[in-house]
Amino acid sequence: MSQLCAGRIVVVTGAGRGIGREHALSLARHGAFVVVNDLGGNVDGSGGDLSPAQQVVNEIKAMGGEAVANYDNVADWEGAQRMINAAVETFGDLDILVNNAGILRDRVLVNMTEAEWDAVIAVHLKGHFAPSRWAATYWREQHKAGVTKPRHIVHTSSTSGLFSNPGQANYGAAKTGIATFSQILAKELVRYNVTSNSIAPAARTRLTEATPGLGDRIAAPTNAAQFDDWDPANISPLVCYLASEACAFTGETFFVKGGEVTRIKSWERAETVEQQDRWQVSELTAAMKDMAAKVNK
Repeated sequence: MSQLCAGRIVVVTGAGRGIGREHALSLARHGAFVVVNDLGGNVDGSGGDLSPAQQVVNEIKAMGGEAVANYDNVADWEGAQRMINAAVETFGDLDILVNNAGILRDRVLVNMTEAEWDAVIAVHLKGHFAPSRWAATYWREQHKAGVTKPRHIVHTSSTSGLFSNPGQANYGAAKTGIATFSQILAKELVRYNVTSNSIAPAARTRLTEATPGLGDRIAAPTNAAQFDDWDPANISPLVCYLASEACAFTGETFFVKGGEVTRIKSWERAETVEQQDRWQVSELTAAMKDMAAKVNK
């Protein structure tokens, strides 16, 4: 196997199970030293269990790799700093951050509570911001000291954020925010030789299995010879590429499922109505009616 990430030091959040676990294992197979972050919570973010992160560390060590567990909450400011420090203190540096941790608290808007909204926004949006902020601060200091090697952040958006999904206003809003957050970081951190990209994965995880209507569709095939389109391991090759010096992209979002990788275009201007003066409401109403007819035909 190629050592695409040989000697690189990576933090993977939410790496105790599912897609995050596959990222940690794949990066380790490609030579990376891994900080396996996971507080071991339930799908809704409640509870905690130290064993998932430690189990992944044990798996990595069993195959000859190097890893250490971290149990901090990604949405905790000081915890995020400790997470980044764990990489530097244990392995001497930080090259890659993979923001993957997430929770679900699905509810249609009219039934969603403030707590359900706040919890999902905190884990996803602040949980991407806080580790990224501390990683970027470290890389800026390194760059000022003359260490200019490539660094990489990989964020986790979602098709719910890109294309919308009823019952996930909190989750979808957070995931849309993550994609734009990644684009902004790409512009801000290029001066420090940092790339920032996001993925929108479709895979079988605790979160997708908890999504109403998805269970049967994403079940593993009964025929062992059939390609498992929803296997979370399908996502990690893209993450390894985006986390490597071979990566030729920044500020991009990629949909990935099974054997498919598709670059997603960002917001684009579409139909326009325009005149060289302020619109009157009646005029604009007529113009917008024409636009709607074109859009909806």
